[in-house]
Amino acid sequence: MQNNDPQAHDDVAPDQGAAGESATDQLAQLQARVVELEASNVELRETVLREHAELENQRRRLHRDLEQARRFANEKLLNELLPVYDGLESGLAVEGGDLASMREGINLTLKALLKLAEKHGMAQIDPLGQPLDPERHHAVSMVDAPGSAAGTVVSVLQKGYVLNDRLLRPALVAVAKD
Repeated sequence: MQNNDPQAHDDVAPDQGAAGESATDQLAQLQARVVELEASNVELRETVLREHAELENQRRRLHRDLEQARRFANEKLLNELLPVYDGLESGLAVEGGDLASMREGINLTLKALLKLAEKHGMAQIDPLGQPLDPERHHAVSMVDAPGSAAGTVVSVLQKGYVLNDRLLRPALVAVAKD
């Protein structure tokens, strides 16, 4: 379809030479902008790749450090246990000692072990004479115990232990009957 409006031809391009130069200038500017954006794109792509590589290296380092921490988490505690082991070994190495001195050596070793455990947050549960606490005690038997209130711990078969107020092992106890 052809436009028969005589003014339409005047609006299109009064000066064809100026419009051609303007279009050429715009094309050159657009081509320069495309080159600039492509260079920026390459630069951004390289930055993303470097950042990705850095994150991957950081993840590997973190994984390695975490694995090392797991493997050697108890190193300090075990190093502090070595004197207890030494005490037990030297006690076993004694030939022909009397029972009293051997018992005293074992008692000292046990005290050293308990002190070390307490230093690391562990405590014994010794509920003798206390009411039964099902959260911390495990009643294995009920016995007649004149003079003791019903539900009171009258003997401890095995002491319990807590670590920083978290139960490690309940105490095994005998409880007074009604």
